[in-house]
Amino acid sequence: MGLLCTAVNLYVLAIVIRIVLSYFPLNPGTPAATAFSYLYRATEPLLGSARRVIPSVGMFDFSPIVVIFGLRIVASVILGC
Repeated sequence: MGLLCTAVNLYVLAIVIRIVLSYFPLNPGTPAATAFSYLYRATEPLLGSARRVIPSVGMFDFSPIVVIFGLRIVASVILGC
């Protein structure tokens, strides 16, 4: 269970870092752009699925918030983290 809790926490951290990096202009080829690319590929399957269900409000995308809350609920209820 500890390994799954750690995996959930790392995934939540990846989503948060992706959110923060999305606020900055990234030049292609830089380490930050490479990190963002990896984070995008790792988090987009879950965020993209949530985005199809949860409509954005204006320019705000609430799917990361919903996914983070969902992961934390699953981690606490099912995994006991």
